[in-house]
Amino acid sequence: MNRKVVLYTVGRIIILEGLLLLIPLAVSLYYRESVTATAFAVTVLAALVIGAVLMVFTRRGDRTMFAKGGFITVALSWVALSLIGALPFWISREIPSYIDAVFETVSGLTTTGASILSNPELLSRGLLFWRSFTHWIGGMGVIVLMLAVMPTESGRSIHILRAEVPGPVVGKLVPRLRDTAKILYVIYLVLTVVEVVFLLCGGMPLFDSILHAFGTAGTGGFGIKADSLGSYSPYLQWVITAFMLLFGVNFNLYYFLLLRRVKSVFKSSELWCYLAIVAVATGVIVGNVLPLYKTFSEAFRHSMFQVSSIITTTGYSTTNFTVWPELSKSVLLILMLIGGCAGSTAGGLKIARVMLLFKTVGRDLKKMLHPRSVGVVQVSGKPVDEQTLAGASSYFVLYVVLMIVIFFVLSFEPAMSLEANLSAAVSCFNNIGPGFAEISSNFAGYSDVSTVVLTLAMLFGRLEIYPILFALTPSVWGKKG
Repeated sequence: MNRKVVLYTVGRIIILEGLLLLIPLAVSLYYRESVTATAFAVTVLAALVIGAVLMVFTRRGDRTMFAKGGFITVALSWVALSLIGALPFWISREIPSYIDAVFETVSGLTTTGASILSNPELLSRGLLFWRSFTHWIGGMGVIVLMLAVMPTESGRSIHILRAEVPGPVVGKLVPRLRDTAKILYVIYLVLTVVEVVFLLCGGMPLFDSILHAFGTAGTGGFGIKADSLGSYSPYLQWVITAFMLLFGVNFNLYYFLLLRRVKSVFKSSELWCYLAIVAVATGVIVGNVLPLYKTFSEAFRHSMFQVSSIITTTGYSTTNFTVWPELSKSVLLILMLIGGCAGSTAGGLKIARVMLLFKTVGRDLKKMLHPRSVGVVQVSGKPVDEQTLAGASSYFVLYVVLMIVIFFVLSFEPAMSLEANLSAAVSCFNNIGPGFAEISSNFAGYSDVSTVVLTLAMLFGRLEIYPILFALTPSVWGKKG
């Protein structure tokens, strides 16, 4: 593995984070929050120094990066971003525990939305902004952002892009990878701005609109109020419902719309499956929770919102869904596992991967009945190669194993119920945020050991296992290539 190019790239990403931290620093200065502004200033300085040192000492040498280096680069980058990004919370003492501060930052960057805070309204404006801004940064991927705004050698770009972007298959929209990154971020930015405009039209204050748009775009869901979105108007809740669903769609489809390739969009079997799941889940929950609400429209609004929030792994809420009947909670738990579309900002197993797994099982069952048949798995009318199918199956095995390990470790918590630990494992590993029972409001009840485990679970989930798994494997570091 080419360690120099790995550390050089990590240094560049740390510098980029330092520059991004200037924005919440400006927010703190605007609201005259001297303590918070000082915390951001120290963090910016630390990020720029650390990044510059890494780049200076590794600037010479071969710039070639292979697949292994791409995975390690992504893992180290996200860990470094999290450790540095947690400093403002800790230095300002608004989150006194550094472990908790790292948990909050990782939850933001991985767009999980799980929090150790019981009342986020007590945070300063600068830290509230940074907390939600991490969703927007992590949603599309900070390394994708680096490729979009900072020049980089093409020889190593595709490997780090494949290691960071979620989904069973990652490709380029256009021949140049940097142009692909730019297209993705332009679409991402435009949708975010449009959402802010719609929220402003509904009377939401500018600061609140920007932060909720960050949370929706990144499908993160950090609320800035204790009741999340429960106190906002039905109009605002419907706007966020619509945009959660939009950000749960594969961004490639938006690019096809820009090219007026409408047929390509309507041929997407993943999109139709996504919409069908949302429709069926909403229908089941509406019928189940209708007695709890005064009108059908109220029950439908809350049901549609929570289905959209959970399947896109955003995690916002408009009502206390933990008191819903068991059937509704079971549906939400299933949606937690499935997640949104591949190539979106949503987490979870991904609908494309679930489709591949079911189609593979169907093909294998057919072969058992008809051994001479030639089964070809197709998605959106196109055949899927065996390597992709094998990759989906391998990922699912690792997914289940890690989920069991996380749940087992959490089981040692004496004050937490089985329901809480199971939902915590599912929530953090799938980058969803909310949970049931004792963690329905926040994750502050877990010990430091469990908090670290859940922090790693969020990183595993956002980076889809392999980068963090390789980074924790000693043999990977000692081999060339």
